Amino acid sequence: DMFLCRVVGSVVSTIKHPTYEGTKLLLVRETTPEGALKKRHIVAVDTTEAGVGDWVLVASEGLAASELLGLEGPIPIREVIVGIIDRVEMERKKD
Repeated sequence: DMFLCRVVGSVVSTIKHPTYEGTKLLLVRETTPEGALKKRHIVAVDTTEAGVGDWVLVASEGLAASELLGLEGPIPIREVIVGIIDRVEMERKKD
């Protein structure tokens, strides 16, 4: 799955699984395509240099995470920020 989110903070952890060493963790909040915030918060590994306030695209799948991070085998990472979004354009349905 992939979904839109807004970066709302960062996560700092001194003790973590070795797979997370050298990664940047961000706290993101899922949004609608129009940009309205939903209730769901997610911790995601950043591969894009996103920052607080950025609108991002998050991939939520272990295989995608391992491929993006260049890791082999099962890893304890599921959500990965894969892009910073400039804008979303949607076609309006005609009634």
